[in-house]
Amino acid sequence: MTVHRPGSPEDLPPPEELWARWALLAALEATTEGEERPPRFRTGRWIDDRGLHWDDCGCTWWVLSKEGEGRFVLYGEDEASGIKSYEPAIDVLAGGPDWLPREELRDGYEDREIDCAYWYENGVWARVPYPDDLDDDGLDCGMSCFIDRGEVLVGLTSQLDDAVAGPSADSLLADAEAYRLEPQKLLQRLGPTNRYDEPLDRPALVRALARAGLTGDFAAADTR
Repeated sequence: MTVHRPGSPEDLPPPEELWARWALLAALEATTEGEERPPRFRTGRWIDDRGLHWDDCGCTWWVLSKEGEGRFVLYGEDEASGIKSYEPAIDVLAGGPDWLPREELRDGYEDREIDCAYWYENGVWARVPYPDDLDDDGLDCGMSCFIDRGEVLVGLTSQLDDAVAGPSADSLLADAEAYRLEPQKLLQRLGPTNRYDEPLDRPALVRALARAGLTGDFAAADTR
């Protein structure tokens, strides 16, 4: 899937799909130790009371949060973005809906200023209008790994044990996107380590799947 530069609201899939793909990859990295670590000291992908996170501790960081029924906000930054250096300054929250968590967004994430924000309600994604000569807002480089279903499949497939029979990566992802993933079916296909070559923390993985709602009721996803 092509993501424009700068990004467009039409580049983003429905938030439930984006959430499911992101949450599934985050669960594969879940550890009990990570659950107890403050966000400012975490890297990688995870879920907590703010929502879903992706932070490489250098080039990119993003958060996707639920803000009530049918409402989501995606915010963060990538080093590819030209928004921070653009003059005159672009207010990425200007004209946004009243329900946006503005205090949290204005404060950024652990004192880092956001320079990209998209919000979703009434069935559509939106963002502020950009100047015609803005070349990039970072959405492509920062979020393609979740926006593009093919990239998600590559990430999931890399964690599967080819020697073990069971559901395909596509089937597992489809179940996650439908919020009916059976943890045992995923666990039986996974190898012994995560993408950092650390031992797979199966209990933490199961907790992350449930917290994200992938194993049942998405509306009850425990992020607040």
